[in-house]
Amino acid sequence: MLDIFKGYKGRALEVLKSFQARVWGDTTVETTRGKFQGIILPRSENDDDRHIVIKLITGYNVGIDVDTIISMQETGYKEAHYKIPEREFPYTPGLPKVKLFGTGGTIASRLDYRTGAVIPAFSPGELYGAVPELADICNLTTEKLFAVFSENMGPEQYKKLAISIGEEINKGIGIIIGHGTDTMHHTAAAMSYMLQNLPVPVVMVGSQRSSDRPSSDAALNLMHAAKTAGHSDIAEVMVNMFGPTSDEYALLHQGTRVRKMHSSYRSTFRTIGDTPIAMVTRDKITPIKTDYNKRRTDRTVNVLPFFEERVAIVYYYPNMHPDIIDSLTDNGYKGIVIAGTGLGHINKPVYPAIRRAVEKGVHIYMTVQTLWGFVHMFVYDTGRDLMSMGIVPGENLLPEVAYIKLGWALGQSNDKEEVRRLMLTPVAGDITDGEPYNGYLIFQGGIPEVEEFIRKFHK
Repeated sequence: MLDIFKGYKGRALEVLKSFQARVWGDTTVETTRGKFQGIILPRSENDDDRHIVIKLITGYNVGIDVDTIISMQETGYKEAHYKIPEREFPYTPGLPKVKLFGTGGTIASRLDYRTGAVIPAFSPGELYGAVPELADICNLTTEKLFAVFSENMGPEQYKKLAISIGEEINKGIGIIIGHGTDTMHHTAAAMSYMLQNLPVPVVMVGSQRSSDRPSSDAALNLMHAAKTAGHSDIAEVMVNMFGPTSDEYALLHQGTRVRKMHSSYRSTFRTIGDTPIAMVTRDKITPIKTDYNKRRTDRTVNVLPFFEERVAIVYYYPNMHPDIIDSLTDNGYKGIVIAGTGLGHINKPVYPAIRRAVEKGVHIYMTVQTLWGFVHMFVYDTGRDLMSMGIVPGENLLPEVAYIKLGWALGQSNDKEEVRRLMLTPVAGDITDGEPYNGYLIFQGGIPEVEEFIRKFHK
């Protein structure tokens, strides 16, 4: 009996039973806040017992507080079966070969509108059934390496992913990496260091909104990624996601200069301190920069799958106490990246802990929490004092990128000068000679010229 109330418990389960409403039932719900009509969806065992979730006819999901429900009437029922229609992915002579590696999450999916079920797709046949346009772009094969949320990606996964990509590149194939968006910029940095001198594109892609939502970006992102991996001459590690908030085009961001900047916008990824490499649509790729690594016909790639796990990133805040640094030192950490204030500063009470850490062989690098701009530790006494203790300025490395690079460097050597050489030698655009005039653009709403721009372009 409980099977028809999948995931519901407590008060929510009582309400469903009292009105004889079932999961997957097309139901009209009268509440103190109005009437809702849609399909009752299952809930996770970890969800609360205060809401019943239905999928509206618009495709959006809404949680209804059980205490507001006056009545529920089931008008139809069709239980979901988690099977996506699968069609054989056609091989088309003349189209490029592309390999899609999955790391977890939903790469693409199809919504069964009769039931409200979101069905994940991954095999070539499933992806063809979900996004048939892919067959017009490339000859696709897939391989699922992991099944983890992006926050659970780490050194073990980075190394295995780099090795697997290296093996596939030896076949001369462009690469797509399906990845959750939350830590995509960390993995992009890791792949930029572990895969050098690339002869083909390596394109990371995800989606901000799940495929059961009308505004999902999953299918279009996947098409843009396939276009880039198969047809682009840009042999770099890149993040491919929406450019504007509309679906007009995507941007290709350098793997070492990109960062997720919004929790829910589809255009969440931004290139920091530089410009994106290119724009991409389903039909063409338009370079924005010209100084990128070009695609080659050879299959040579330097695979450097190294990473030291005992590395930390510390975001400085006023009144930070020295025990934060001391605890890392005492627990055997080999490297620390500090996201400092201003030009690269921290408070004086932390100085003794810094000295002690350096004396014990901890490698400490300074970045700026402003994200845009360079570390300049020669300007004020604070910066000079910190450098004299052994902190190394990290140029304009983004904090998360510096963390990844320090882990990668310490995975190869613990020698102070060698680590410094590895950290401060530019790789894949992570350290630049300067910031272009249009590398720092943050529009502020309310300002007349910005409001005029928004009205004109509706982006």
